[in-house]
Amino acid sequence: MRFARRLTRHPRRAAVALALAAGVVALNAGPAIGGARYGYHEWQVRTPEYKAERGSWSTMELPEEYRVNAIHAALLKTGKVLVIAGSGNDEESFDAGTFRSILWDPATDRFTEIPTPADMFCAGHAFLPDGRLLVAGGTQRYELLGDDVVRAAGAVSVRNEDPDAMVRTFPKGTRFTGPNGKAYQATSEFTLPPATKVEFHGGATVTASEVVVWAEALEAGEESVTEKPGQFTVEGLEGSDARNIYGMAEDMTLDKQDFQGTRHTYVFDPDTERYERVEDMAYERWYPSLVPLADGTVLASSGLDGTGRILEGQTEVFDPKTMTWGERIDLTRYFPTYPWLFPAADGRLFYSGSNSGYGPADEGRRPGFWDLTDNSFTTVPGPSDADLLETSGSIMLPPVQEQRVMVVGGGGVGESPRSTTRTATIDLDAPEPRYVDGPDLQAPTRYPHVVNLPDDTTLISGGSSDYRGKGDSDNLVASLYDARTGTLSPAAPPRTARNYHSEALLLPDGRVVVLGSDPLFADARNTIDGTFEQRLEIYSPPYLFQGEQPVVVDGDEELVRGGRATFELGGAGDVASAKLMRPSAVTHATDLEQRTVALDFTVSGGELSVEVPAAAGIAPDGWYMFFVTDSHGVPSRARWVHVSGS
Repeated sequence: MRFARRLTRHPRRAAVALALAAGVVALNAGPAIGGARYGYHEWQVRTPEYKAERGSWSTMELPEEYRVNAIHAALLKTGKVLVIAGSGNDEESFDAGTFRSILWDPATDRFTEIPTPADMFCAGHAFLPDGRLLVAGGTQRYELLGDDVVRAAGAVSVRNEDPDAMVRTFPKGTRFTGPNGKAYQATSEFTLPPATKVEFHGGATVTASEVVVWAEALEAGEESVTEKPGQFTVEGLEGSDARNIYGMAEDMTLDKQDFQGTRHTYVFDPDTERYERVEDMAYERWYPSLVPLADGTVLASSGLDGTGRILEGQTEVFDPKTMTWGERIDLTRYFPTYPWLFPAADGRLFYSGSNSGYGPADEGRRPGFWDLTDNSFTTVPGPSDADLLETSGSIMLPPVQEQRVMVVGGGGVGESPRSTTRTATIDLDAPEPRYVDGPDLQAPTRYPHVVNLPDDTTLISGGSSDYRGKGDSDNLVASLYDARTGTLSPAAPPRTARNYHSEALLLPDGRVVVLGSDPLFADARNTIDGTFEQRLEIYSPPYLFQGEQPVVVDGDEELVRGGRATFELGGAGDVASAKLMRPSAVTHATDLEQRTVALDFTVSGGELSVEVPAAAGIAPDGWYMFFVTDSHGVPSRARWVHVSGS
């Protein structure tokens, strides 16, 4: 409404616009109406009044040599954005071993190519307390559909019954002979430990070790298909090894073959700007969630394994002190892939119900609290359209101290055309937490971008109403959600369509960058193959058009939980809020890193003193952006600070 009142201050300009529109209509009353409206909109979105009310979008074309299919993006403590493509959902790049990452510096718009040692396409990621980015999993093999499957294949459980054997590593291409006499080969390297022997008075028990590997027939055609379980011999073994080491398979088929995950784990160092290999995970994972916990460790959940099957609940935790993974055999909670898991202040994980794909419609879909002390799971009621949470967005609303989570949009399982306008919020601290529906989105939305801003509003943009933008269903709309009032207001609409394989994140200067988009088709009739969107689009929120930004000249870089920190202000020192905002690491519109920590503060002259919350569940160790905002909600540029317990 404020925007409408401002427009009335320019009657002459409005009259000219109306006269032009009327003139065009007189010349061509049909398509000219649309043209006039478009012209008026183009003029309108450029006015200072409009930008101050709804913000503004700009499109950025990358230099040709740095154009990649942005599958993952993370804001580093240096202020640069790491964009990971891996093979970029391009099977030719995968077959050629062409894996890519680039660094973009928003302050200078300079780009750097980063050597990428493995296919991190559809991996998981999380920040470690020292600011390095943990990247785990990725693609071992692309899916094969329908007539593309020409060789029978399946999962082979390779077993070792010898407790005195050495750990054996078998190379990719290791051959198996099936009960039908046909030869099959492993499509990846695998490591087989010895059997486990437990001695007791009067005897001992031996439990065979087991590792599952994908194998495919050497010969094409139906002759290599098997329909019954059988034992497979491992080529090249002799003597006792040949007796103790063997494979078992349920069947070998010409059925559809899903993507397969890897165990590979790397950390990206923002200082050296290089990937470093660390210990692999215990399980292959493709589409996993990596969840940063309050104690600085990272939990890995869900994903497709090395045979393309969704993991049944196997969980492991990465310890940044030892740089190793440890299995949590006590944690066996099943989730669809890329589940949204939020660390609650009480130590439990809250599963919002949002996820990004693989998994049956009747398992692991209900939101609730996962207690990591006993593996129990407590469901919560709601929200409406509970069967439309796949490809929805979720976010911990600001500030994190209030423990409120919002879900946004979503669609049906798989390639369902169904989607919803629903938003809903839940108070995790309530005596009986339950979702409460909020305002509707402007359009039914899958793959929404949901980004917290430093003025404590939340940007919701993009997405599509159908699966991967089918039927020309992309949503060129955006909204700003205010958690304080529970209301949605329209924001300036983006110009570039974004759906599957897209991401958005907050930059240190208060802008939001949106990357990627991987539509299936380029036309409404679904007859032309889509192309990956390689341009960036940047949203400047309304606060960047409402006066000068406050300035934080200097201050502490190391902040201790439960302590105080001081910062020097520039200008008049008009400060209405101070906060820490954790940088994003996002893929498939899934971002488990975002959190806004409100800080109590005092101002004396040009000095700002803040109190850092004592609870690690509120402000876990790590790097944050420190913002102050003035009484109009205009934020400063961020200063990078590091939070720890000591």
